[in-house]
Amino acid sequence: MAGSIDYREAGLIAGLEVHQQLLTPNKMFCRCPAGLYTETHDGEVLRHMRPTLSELGEYDGTALMEFKTKKNIVYLLHEDNVCTYEMDDTPPFLVNQQAVDIAIEQCLMLGCDIVDEVHIARKQYLDGSIPTGFQRTAIVGVNGRLPFRGRTISITQVSVEEDSCREVSDKGHLVVWRTDRLGMPLIETVTGPDLLTPEEVEEAILLVGRVCRSTGHVRVGIGASRQDVNVSVRGGRRVEIKGVPKASWARRLVHGEAIRQVNLLKLKDELIRRGFVDARSIEVDSADVTALFTASPLSFLTREGWDRFVAGEKRRPGFELGSGPFCVRAARLKGLAGTLAWPTQPELTFAHELAGRIRVIAGLDQSPILLHSEKWPDYSGWLAELRKVRGRLRCGPDDAVVVVWGPDEDTRTAVAEIRLRYIDAVGGVPNETRQPFEDGSTDFERILPGPDRMYPDTDSPPTRVTRERVEGLRASLPARPWDREARWDALGIPKNTAHFLIRRGGATLVEKLVAAGANERDAGFFVGEKLKFLKRKGVPVEAVPHERWVEMFRFFSQKPVLKEAWERIARETGRRPLDPLEATLSDLGLGDPPPAWRDSLLGVVAGAHTTGHDSSPGRLLRHATGLAMRSLRGKVPARDVIAILEVLLSATGGEA
Repeated sequence: MAGSIDYREAGLIAGLEVHQQLLTPNKMFCRCPAGLYTETHDGEVLRHMRPTLSELGEYDGTALMEFKTKKNIVYLLHEDNVCTYEMDDTPPFLVNQQAVDIAIEQCLMLGCDIVDEVHIARKQYLDGSIPTGFQRTAIVGVNGRLPFRGRTISITQVSVEEDSCREVSDKGHLVVWRTDRLGMPLIETVTGPDLLTPEEVEEAILLVGRVCRSTGHVRVGIGASRQDVNVSVRGGRRVEIKGVPKASWARRLVHGEAIRQVNLLKLKDELIRRGFVDARSIEVDSADVTALFTASPLSFLTREGWDRFVAGEKRRPGFELGSGPFCVRAARLKGLAGTLAWPTQPELTFAHELAGRIRVIAGLDQSPILLHSEKWPDYSGWLAELRKVRGRLRCGPDDAVVVVWGPDEDTRTAVAEIRLRYIDAVGGVPNETRQPFEDGSTDFERILPGPDRMYPDTDSPPTRVTRERVEGLRASLPARPWDREARWDALGIPKNTAHFLIRRGGATLVEKLVAAGANERDAGFFVGEKLKFLKRKGVPVEAVPHERWVEMFRFFSQKPVLKEAWERIARETGRRPLDPLEATLSDLGLGDPPPAWRDSLLGVVAGAHTTGHDSSPGRLLRHATGLAMRSLRGKVPARDVIAILEVLLSATGGEA
């Protein structure tokens, strides 16, 4: 990972919000099917979001920021997986009680205090990801704990809530969402800020995921689990890295955010040293400099280049495009020279912070989004062009310059956001939600929401959680992952195999095999290693019912010789998963020794002498055994074959 940092010295702390889709047939607040994804649509809906007051008469800062983006929001609807509830045209159905049960199971796994009543609340989201403008959510348990590296991670709460839409595109002022995922039940598991290194964050994500999957009542696959990672350093503020799709991304993301916050705190100190101590001290003014770039080699700064971009992207006035004629606007940042190139994330600078705000809030997303005086493109005449801009703005030697372009109104919004971001910089690290990328970098997504976005949902009655209900769920609760892992470790099952079994649902099959009399170690290796091997080879083992594997192990117990042909049996079972195993074994001719199999070994020995490349002691026996078992595996125990071959080879001068 680029850049070095002492996490302990920096005071790094992190916490998680792990979101896991639940395996229910229906959605959270309606009876539409859950998990039915579509790539086509039957209709579209256009929406515009407006903020609402909280119970205390306050507007949430994030909602106000989203309102400034002036987004046109389009939803793509398919009649098979949405109804009028998702579009906020009818009230919610009663909450999905199966989802509540799964959330209670998660609380029990984590030792949470479970609430007496589940109360539905509304959480504002004005980014368009939910057509109602809010997500329905409810706390089910609090004050849990998770064993981790010899200490305990605190579980702040476990909630049950509805999933959001899938983003299709986001261009300028138009964002398009597909609604097939909307309303699917989720559980959200929130940890305390107890993680101290990027490696711990990755490990904790995987551990919480194994807890979720231990019940067998959650979905798996791409998008079924997503996590938000909350990060801060000493002197910084909580920053939420939103929607991390894979645990393997977390290490770079947390590392990069730690470096970013340390660098932003250093920038704060530099700004204060220069006398920038509050909002009034940040002076940013701007001017229309379109005429200065009419003949610029940078085509995107010309009206003709802008028109080509708009035509190529098929951007429409009133949809993707903002208001006003094309404008190149230059901003003078008084006394801020040198801060645009200030390092933030590895290989990124403070100018990237400004570009993120401009892209999201002003809707100006044509690359490179902005130009600035500390990294102007290198071309013939660039210095003269920059001098003209500085002259137009009456810049002094200590002033910095930023140039943006696009519809006039959007460029004005961009300049206002540049000033606001510098005001935030005077305070150090702003509370933000940031978008993750696989390389470990992040970009601005929105201001971090506050408590003012939450208020009760008066459309949904509370659900009473009785002691009998909780105890009934506790009685059928599977083993906690750390208990399983400790037991399997004692049996010699590798940690990676144990994690795979829990993460991919194989632990349930292992338990069924053990309940039917199988050795637990054998069952663990069979499901966690052998079936995984066959799946990678293209054998559709996931299509085989668990009962068929249980049946196979029963046959192994009755006729141990069959175990030696496990791969052939498993491959054939994958090909015909619904056939009784007895019929499969009969068709394969396995289980019983063929007539005169001993006599056939004479020919095997003769063939071994002919085809063997090495007549050294032992190797000829292994070669002969391999030849014999091609036809006898699963019919005659290998040890019986080897015993006879040793005698025959000795008699023919090929002693083992």
